[in-house]
Amino acid sequence: MNHFPKEAISRARVLVVGDIMLDRYWFGEVERISPEAPVPVVRVVKREDRLGGAANVARNIVALGGNATLAGLIGEDEAAISVHHLLSDAGIEAHMITDVAHPTTLKMRVLGRQQQLLRIDFEEKPTTTLLDALCDQVESLLSGHDVLVLSDYAKGALDQVDVLIGLARKKGIPILVDPKGTDYQRYRGASLVTPNRSEMQQAVGTWHSEKELTERAQVLRQQLNLDALLVTRSEQGMTLFTGQGREHVEAQAHEVFDVSGAGDTVLATLAVMRAAGEDWPTAMRWANKAGGIVVGKLGTSTVTAGELS
Repeated sequence: MNHFPKEAISRARVLVVGDIMLDRYWFGEVERISPEAPVPVVRVVKREDRLGGAANVARNIVALGGNATLAGLIGEDEAAISVHHLLSDAGIEAHMITDVAHPTTLKMRVLGRQQQLLRIDFEEKPTTTLLDALCDQVESLLSGHDVLVLSDYAKGALDQVDVLIGLARKKGIPILVDPKGTDYQRYRGASLVTPNRSEMQQAVGTWHSEKELTERAQVLRQQLNLDALLVTRSEQGMTLFTGQGREHVEAQAHEVFDVSGAGDTVLATLAVMRAAGEDWPTAMRWANKAGGIVVGKLGTSTVTAGELS
């Protein structure tokens, strides 16, 4: 692997579009069981808000030294205020579509003794009017960006993903997609799609050998007219499928502390490397290294250029 292309990444401009979330953590101490029900009582001692979903992808791009523009849907609520503050603090250029009737997606986690005890989700599907406004916003932002990243968490912001892919293709901008669900035809025409192991199984069924995986992956890649398909496989590393064949990298040997947000880090690293002019195999190797580092951190975290250099 070549040296970390810090200078080229500093010029990279990545447009991130997708499901924007606020990850809220309540950290506490557990010393007794509730007298009301057989559940632990958590005495909260620290609260922390972090950017999640597409916003965490943008945060990772900035941490790596790139420039991130973020477009998505949020409400006009307390969580939205926190999202705006965090985006500003991170140096992310934000272009939000806001609606008082659309709550900001919020994932609230309660942790005791460094273990997650409970997660509470607040979310709602967006209206067609909001989605149309987001498409118009993206069309106005595409020029001046090197790469489009579509971060799909199945919260509804990318329900018109085919339109967004079409807009970027018209401008010749590479499109990287972190997918969700089983209908991969939605992502037809993207440059790269990055399913994890379970998502790939949902899309093509269970495989019983590397040969079978390769055959199914290449069929899917050709059906969707993709330049590349990257399957992230946790402890089994990553496998890249292109018109030139198959390339694989083994997982980095790190202690796994928390996998939440690791896919965001991988996607962000792929995006900045591609924007910096690196080919897919090289981008995969850097993304694999970044993913190995981030799983050793608690919560939705980032990897810096210094950690990769």
